[in-house]
Amino acid sequence: MSHTQAEVESQPEMWTRTLAVPYADLPRAGLNVLGVGCGTSFYILDAYARRRQSLGRGRTRATIATEFADEDPYDMAILLSRSGTTSDLLPLAEQLSERMTTVAITGTPGSPITELTHRQVLLDFADERSVVQTRFATSALTLLRASIGEDVSGLPAEAEHALQEPLPDPADFDHVVFLGTGWTLGLAEEAALKCREAAKLWTESYATLEYRHGPIACAGPRSLVWSLAPLPEDVVEAIAGTGATLRVATADPQAELVVVHRLAVDFARHRGLNCDSPDHLSRSVVTR
Repeated sequence: MSHTQAEVESQPEMWTRTLAVPYADLPRAGLNVLGVGCGTSFYILDAYARRRQSLGRGRTRATIATEFADEDPYDMAILLSRSGTTSDLLPLAEQLSERMTTVAITGTPGSPITELTHRQVLLDFADERSVVQTRFATSALTLLRASIGEDVSGLPAEAEHALQEPLPDPADFDHVVFLGTGWTLGLAEEAALKCREAAKLWTESYATLEYRHGPIACAGPRSLVWSLAPLPEDVVEAIAGTGATLRVATADPQAELVVVHRLAVDFARHRGLNCDSPDHLSRSVVTR
């Protein structure tokens, strides 16, 4: 069993442990919040930001660290980094700490980001050996969702169920599209990233109603279109017309992401790839 597969399968346990992590250092309702991350961390924070704002907890935005150009006032910034060493994030952490309260969520105690932020939440039990992030990111999302008042107590059981779900056969597809809307848009982006990282798969991600504005032209019989949110009937009909296979999540979208993780591992195995250490990737992007 690969490290990645073992980490994917450990998610019910990781989420259960996360439920016991205090989140008093995370933003309370009413504060204006900025989330900053790179790659997977950005997508997780984007999902959090959209969900927090939709629940009326306060103005919330997420941004890619290298694309930060927001001079609006915020009360607090959340910086998410598994390693706490990402070169793209650390200078911005220092700058933001001069403007607002900053809190780092990380899997690595004593990492540089813990020295540059005012508060820290450590999820070291969810850290990973694989380059590809799975359980750390979803554990962070569990904590973030709990902090905005969502009832996440049932998530570990949903993750257990997701580990038993039948998977599509990787031999049937060479193209996968993930769709989302609202907070699931960030999860769709993350789902596509997992399949690229682990299996070098041709994957795309789009907002549900944007899919017909051009991207659907690439769909065909060897495409799998996977929606992390319910779809309008006209979108279902349009996808059916392409000959693509359609899957629409019925469980919590975060638990559906566990099924995507399993599929990414399966695709990697089918293609003879090592998903623990993908080509051209490292645990953290560090510029020397």
